[in-house]
Amino acid sequence: MRLRAGVAIDLGTVNTLVIVTGRGLVIEEPSAIAVDRATGRVAAVGMAADALAGKEPQDIEIIHPLRDGVIADLDASAAMLRAFLRRARLRRGLLRPSAVVCVPGGATWVERRSLIAAVESQRPRCTVRLIDEPVAAAAGAGFDLAAGSGAFIVDVGGGTTEVAVLAGGHVVRARSLRLGGNVMDEAIVHAVKAEFSLLIGRNAARSLKMTLGLDGGAAGLVEAVGIDAARRTPRVEHVPGWLVAAALESSVAVIIDAVQQMLSDIPPNLAEDVVRGKIRLAGGGALLPGLASRIESAAGIAALVVDDPLRCVVRGAAEILEHGDWVAGTQAD
Repeated sequence: MRLRAGVAIDLGTVNTLVIVTGRGLVIEEPSAIAVDRATGRVAAVGMAADALAGKEPQDIEIIHPLRDGVIADLDASAAMLRAFLRRARLRRGLLRPSAVVCVPGGATWVERRSLIAAVESQRPRCTVRLIDEPVAAAAGAGFDLAAGSGAFIVDVGGGTTEVAVLAGGHVVRARSLRLGGNVMDEAIVHAVKAEFSLLIGRNAARSLKMTLGLDGGAAGLVEAVGIDAARRTPRVEHVPGWLVAAALESSVAVIIDAVQQMLSDIPPNLAEDVVRGKIRLAGGGALLPGLASRIESAAGIAALVVDDPLRCVVRGAAEILEHGDWVAGTQAD
């Protein structure tokens, strides 16, 4: 029996991932909750709730309780976490369980306290520690942070993009951009509406983004189904790669600008570590076709997508939970 149970949580705008010590990844579900309008009770969480999003069921309200990587609806977040941790079957050992929770580097004190409150409301009660997402991403990417090595991380999530230079388990320079996959999806929705008078949903926009990317994809055209804006009837359209690339350009330009600014401001003693370690891309947005090559071209330094980028942050959080006494974090009072 373990003296202390532990849980690592990546509570993201789009997905929530949970690793329980000794058992591995036990939860990987959309950050969504469905609430019965009449009773206020939770009808579904995660995948089952997200499947109803945008379909407007009359008796159910779909809530995505996180915005830009932090809690926007504390009650809904707490209810969602309770359901996830109930499924995870976190059990108390002889000591109070430890929880490591990832948070965007730009989160305010109020947002951090809201995260701690949401996790502390669970049973069994946990000792909560917040870790900045770039630190967890670096640990998940395989950097030996305990040795004090430098790392350059670009973590592109659903609500935020974290651009950071680290030395060991400490942030040296960082920018937290309140844009990510969701903003890109919305840009594609607007572009398709403007070009074809077609209203498409979030899932269709995400599919276009990941298929066509920044370079138009292999086919150059992808079928999308939506609602004709004038006739209000379903219609099929073939969306070209150039339209998607143009819609993504403003978001990608902001990310590249942040990378270039970061490189212009790193301490000289970290330069060699950054060049030899390469710019590492994590998060679901790292899989955007063409993004790594665009960053590499603009930075003049090799850029690569880490192994399993979707799970990189929670993997690093689990590593910190087990061995990361050398990492600074925010502790619950």
